[in-house]
Amino acid sequence: MTNLPKGSKKLLNAWAFYDWANSVYTLTIASAVFPIFYEALFSEQGHYIEVFGLELKNSALISFVTAFAFVFVAVFSPLLSGIADYVGNKKSFMKFFCYVGALSCMGLYWFDLENIYIGLLFYFLGLIGYWGSLVFYNSYLPDIAFPEQQDKISAKGYSLGYVGSVILLIINLAMIMKPRIFGITGTDGEAAMKAMRYSFVMVGVWWILFSQYTYFYLPKGSKETNQKLTKSVVFNGFKELKKVWAILKQNIPLKRYLGGFFVSSMAVQTVMLVATYFGAQEIQWASKEESTIGLIICILIIQLVAVIGAVLTSRASEKFGNIPTLIVINAIWAVFCVLAFFITLPIHFYVMATVAGFVMGGIQALSRSTYSKLLPETEDTASFFSFYDVAEKIGIVIGMCLYGIIDQITGSPRLAIVFLGLFFVTAIFLLKRVHKK
Repeated sequence: MTNLPKGSKKLLNAWAFYDWANSVYTLTIASAVFPIFYEALFSEQGHYIEVFGLELKNSALISFVTAFAFVFVAVFSPLLSGIADYVGNKKSFMKFFCYVGALSCMGLYWFDLENIYIGLLFYFLGLIGYWGSLVFYNSYLPDIAFPEQQDKISAKGYSLGYVGSVILLIINLAMIMKPRIFGITGTDGEAAMKAMRYSFVMVGVWWILFSQYTYFYLPKGSKETNQKLTKSVVFNGFKELKKVWAILKQNIPLKRYLGGFFVSSMAVQTVMLVATYFGAQEIQWASKEESTIGLIICILIIQLVAVIGAVLTSRASEKFGNIPTLIVINAIWAVFCVLAFFITLPIHFYVMATVAGFVMGGIQALSRSTYSKLLPETEDTASFFSFYDVAEKIGIVIGMCLYGIIDQITGSPRLAIVFLGLFFVTAIFLLKRVHKK
């Protein structure tokens, strides 16, 4: 079909709709159903498994696999960014990673302890597919929207993603709670596990199905003719990161801020990635059914409160300034990590989920906008945000590895969460060195 003109409402909506398609991965696979399913697999044999020649705790194992996946993403994101900026047909790259991620989600249907390596491979590829497709998805924004449209359509994508992912998660929750209504047979435990497996397939189908609307209207890329892919083009992303690093050495406020962001993001992302595993192992649920329902409800609470937290944090930053607000949020996170050591009851976990959602939404939204305000006068904002994204991914790798190591050595994630609190304290000291204006 004929390409729609830049700024076209239909084109903008089609681009934003990909958030509706892919956000089900982050909620169902990364945060809610898969962690519960994964923990349930180990319920009858303890939390340890022999894998890769080692006796590993299940939560430590998934932390290490997640960290390894983010190493892959951190290394290849600059390569993909360089290709995305140059190659005409970047829609094919976006489709490739989308389909790899979606089909891997479907593959999780067969995840079990007897075939643990295949299951972990599907989990690994699902994460790669999701983040890989985002590189090309995000790179489309300046191609399809004018600068004055970009904030609004980006926010619309976030909203669509939130609504779509919550809808599917509620359907999945209904399937898990009342599997027989959906024709799923077996004992209560068996039927619930089947429902979770079906939910992984539904994520893949949802992701592929709804992304077709996006692909139908998106152009092939910013250039209409394919051009030769050279070594220089492939490694252009790394060259851009090197340029940004050189600039940071001269821009002390931005360099100090990035240090604080790196440390706090390391802890925030790790806490959010392991929260469900922590809740499944450490909270004294009355039954397996209560555990499943309670954990999913906590994820929904976090999603809802995060939106409110982002709005209130934005207002606080207008009144008190970005840096003071970030310092307060990091202080709340530090206290949160200390209190997490003592929680044991479901009500404790609900309260902590509410607090986590509030400060999660606030710190993520404010961190990115603060970084944007501190950037020097430049038209090459893409390189600076690529550096920002890579720093975030490397932080996740370090955070997940530290969490996994402490969990493996001590046998409990409680000390690991407390240890993450030290990163928030460090971030506070680093942020205090940034000028408050």
